[in-house]
Amino acid sequence: MGFTIGGSRSTREFRSGARRRGRTAECTAVAEYTGLWGWDAVPGARAAAPGRDCSCGDARCTAPGAHPLALAPAVPAGATLDEVSEAWGDYPGAAVLLPVGRCFDVIEVAEEAGRHALVRLERMGLPLGPVTATPDGRAQFFVAPGAAAGLPQLLYRMGWDDADLDLRALGQGAFVTAPPSDRGGLGPVGWLRPPSLDSAGDPPQARLLLGTLAYICHRLRD
Repeated sequence: MGFTIGGSRSTREFRSGARRRGRTAECTAVAEYTGLWGWDAVPGARAAAPGRDCSCGDARCTAPGAHPLALAPAVPAGATLDEVSEAWGDYPGAAVLLPVGRCFDVIEVAEEAGRHALVRLERMGLPLGPVTATPDGRAQFFVAPGAAAGLPQLLYRMGWDDADLDLRALGQGAFVTAPPSDRGGLGPVGWLRPPSLDSAGDPPQARLLLGTLAYICHRLRD
């Protein structure tokens, strides 16, 4: 399932149009998320360095550089580059956050486990969605919505419910920092597997990946 800016332009036209209008790289990145991949995007806080004050201005902030800015509206899926530029103009330098639970949930594991699992899953020919790598050493697998709510039952059915796994799911109400934004002053988030037109709007069911992810997490803990 693919998405295009304004519903009618190709990826090539989108990118060349962005260059013609001279928009910032930040706005271009946001417009790619909304227009090409069909995701909402939210302006997020920034932190100068780990443990430093958050750009939200709250000295007691518990998640510096890793949360949406208060009162900042979401830029909806399908927004054009012009619409993104207008909306993001009030929040220059904001991190790009993606709401979880609408178009996708996330299964998060240690980056080492994620890299090993990704190689195995690709060799098995299983469907895969986007996968990010965060600067604090986590790999985030985008999966179909509902994974977070169903994770305990899935782990039970697969026999992993009693295992001590470094694995969790993020669902409705959570946000992930999108590449290439900085997360918490630690550095930029990157792609281990970037989105594509055939996977961004139709991420795989968690059950297809969970067995391999759980096995790799368990093996690396031993």
